Amino acid sequence: MKKIIAVTNQKGGVGKTTTAINLAASLVATKRKVLLVDMDPQGNATMGSGISKNELEFHLYHVLIEKTPLDKVIVHAEQAGYDMIPSNGDVTAAEVELLNVDQREHRLSMALETVRDQYDMIILDCPPSLNMLTVNALTAADAVLIPVQCEYFALEGIAALLDTIEQIKDATNPKLEVEGVLRTMYDGRTSLTSDVSKELQNHFGARLYRTVIPRNIRVAEAPSYGLPVMQYDQSSRGALSYLALAGEFIRRQEETQATAN
Repeated sequence: MKKIIAVTNQKGGVGKTTTAINLAASLVATKRKVLLVDMDPQGNATMGSGISKNELEFHLYHVLIEKTPLDKVIVHAEQAGYDMIPSNGDVTAAEVELLNVDQREHRLSMALETVRDQYDMIILDCPPSLNMLTVNALTAADAVLIPVQCEYFALEGIAALLDTIEQIKDATNPKLEVEGVLRTMYDGRTSLTSDVSKELQNHFGARLYRTVIPRNIRVAEAPSYGLPVMQYDQSSRGALSYLALAGEFIRRQEETQATAN
């Protein structure tokens, strides 16, 4: 199942980092070995995994700019169960410095190739904007997972992202594809949620995950404790939903491999 997945949406506030953290932890619960890469200088995935972003000796900046070997950079998120390339505010400088280095779009891809065989899944948590960090993530990825909140502007944001994916395919990564679209902060009681869901189903068909992630206070609380929701409250609706997502995700990979063989 070895694969690199970029979790991205150029629209903020859609549960992107929450999904990256909790999908990683849920895949670990199914006995997969996972590497989570925090591509966002805010370092939310780092902090949400129980790692202090202010006490890092090495982080993503050193990978992208200084080509530091990953065995020096990767840390283990003990309670979450996955390995991680962490990030903090220093990574903001990489956005500018990448403009002046050789193979700038491929720096992450080249680094991950050195450890790719060690993991069942590598998950990239992208910034909520299109910059050189996001370009590096999309160039390194095999596929994109798009979290989307069922609200009025959701489809407009996805249209912009799909344009970006096509540009990356043409320029640096012809194998890139949409892995799936995930509905987050889902409230099935509203007609707007139902209407947007229908639009997503019409547009994406089988690529729309059947699993939905409900609005859930435990999911919202967990990052402040530096934990995925499964470690924070494994019986919560949010934890069970992300476990269901991991199961659906794995089944898709197995079906794809069976078709290829």
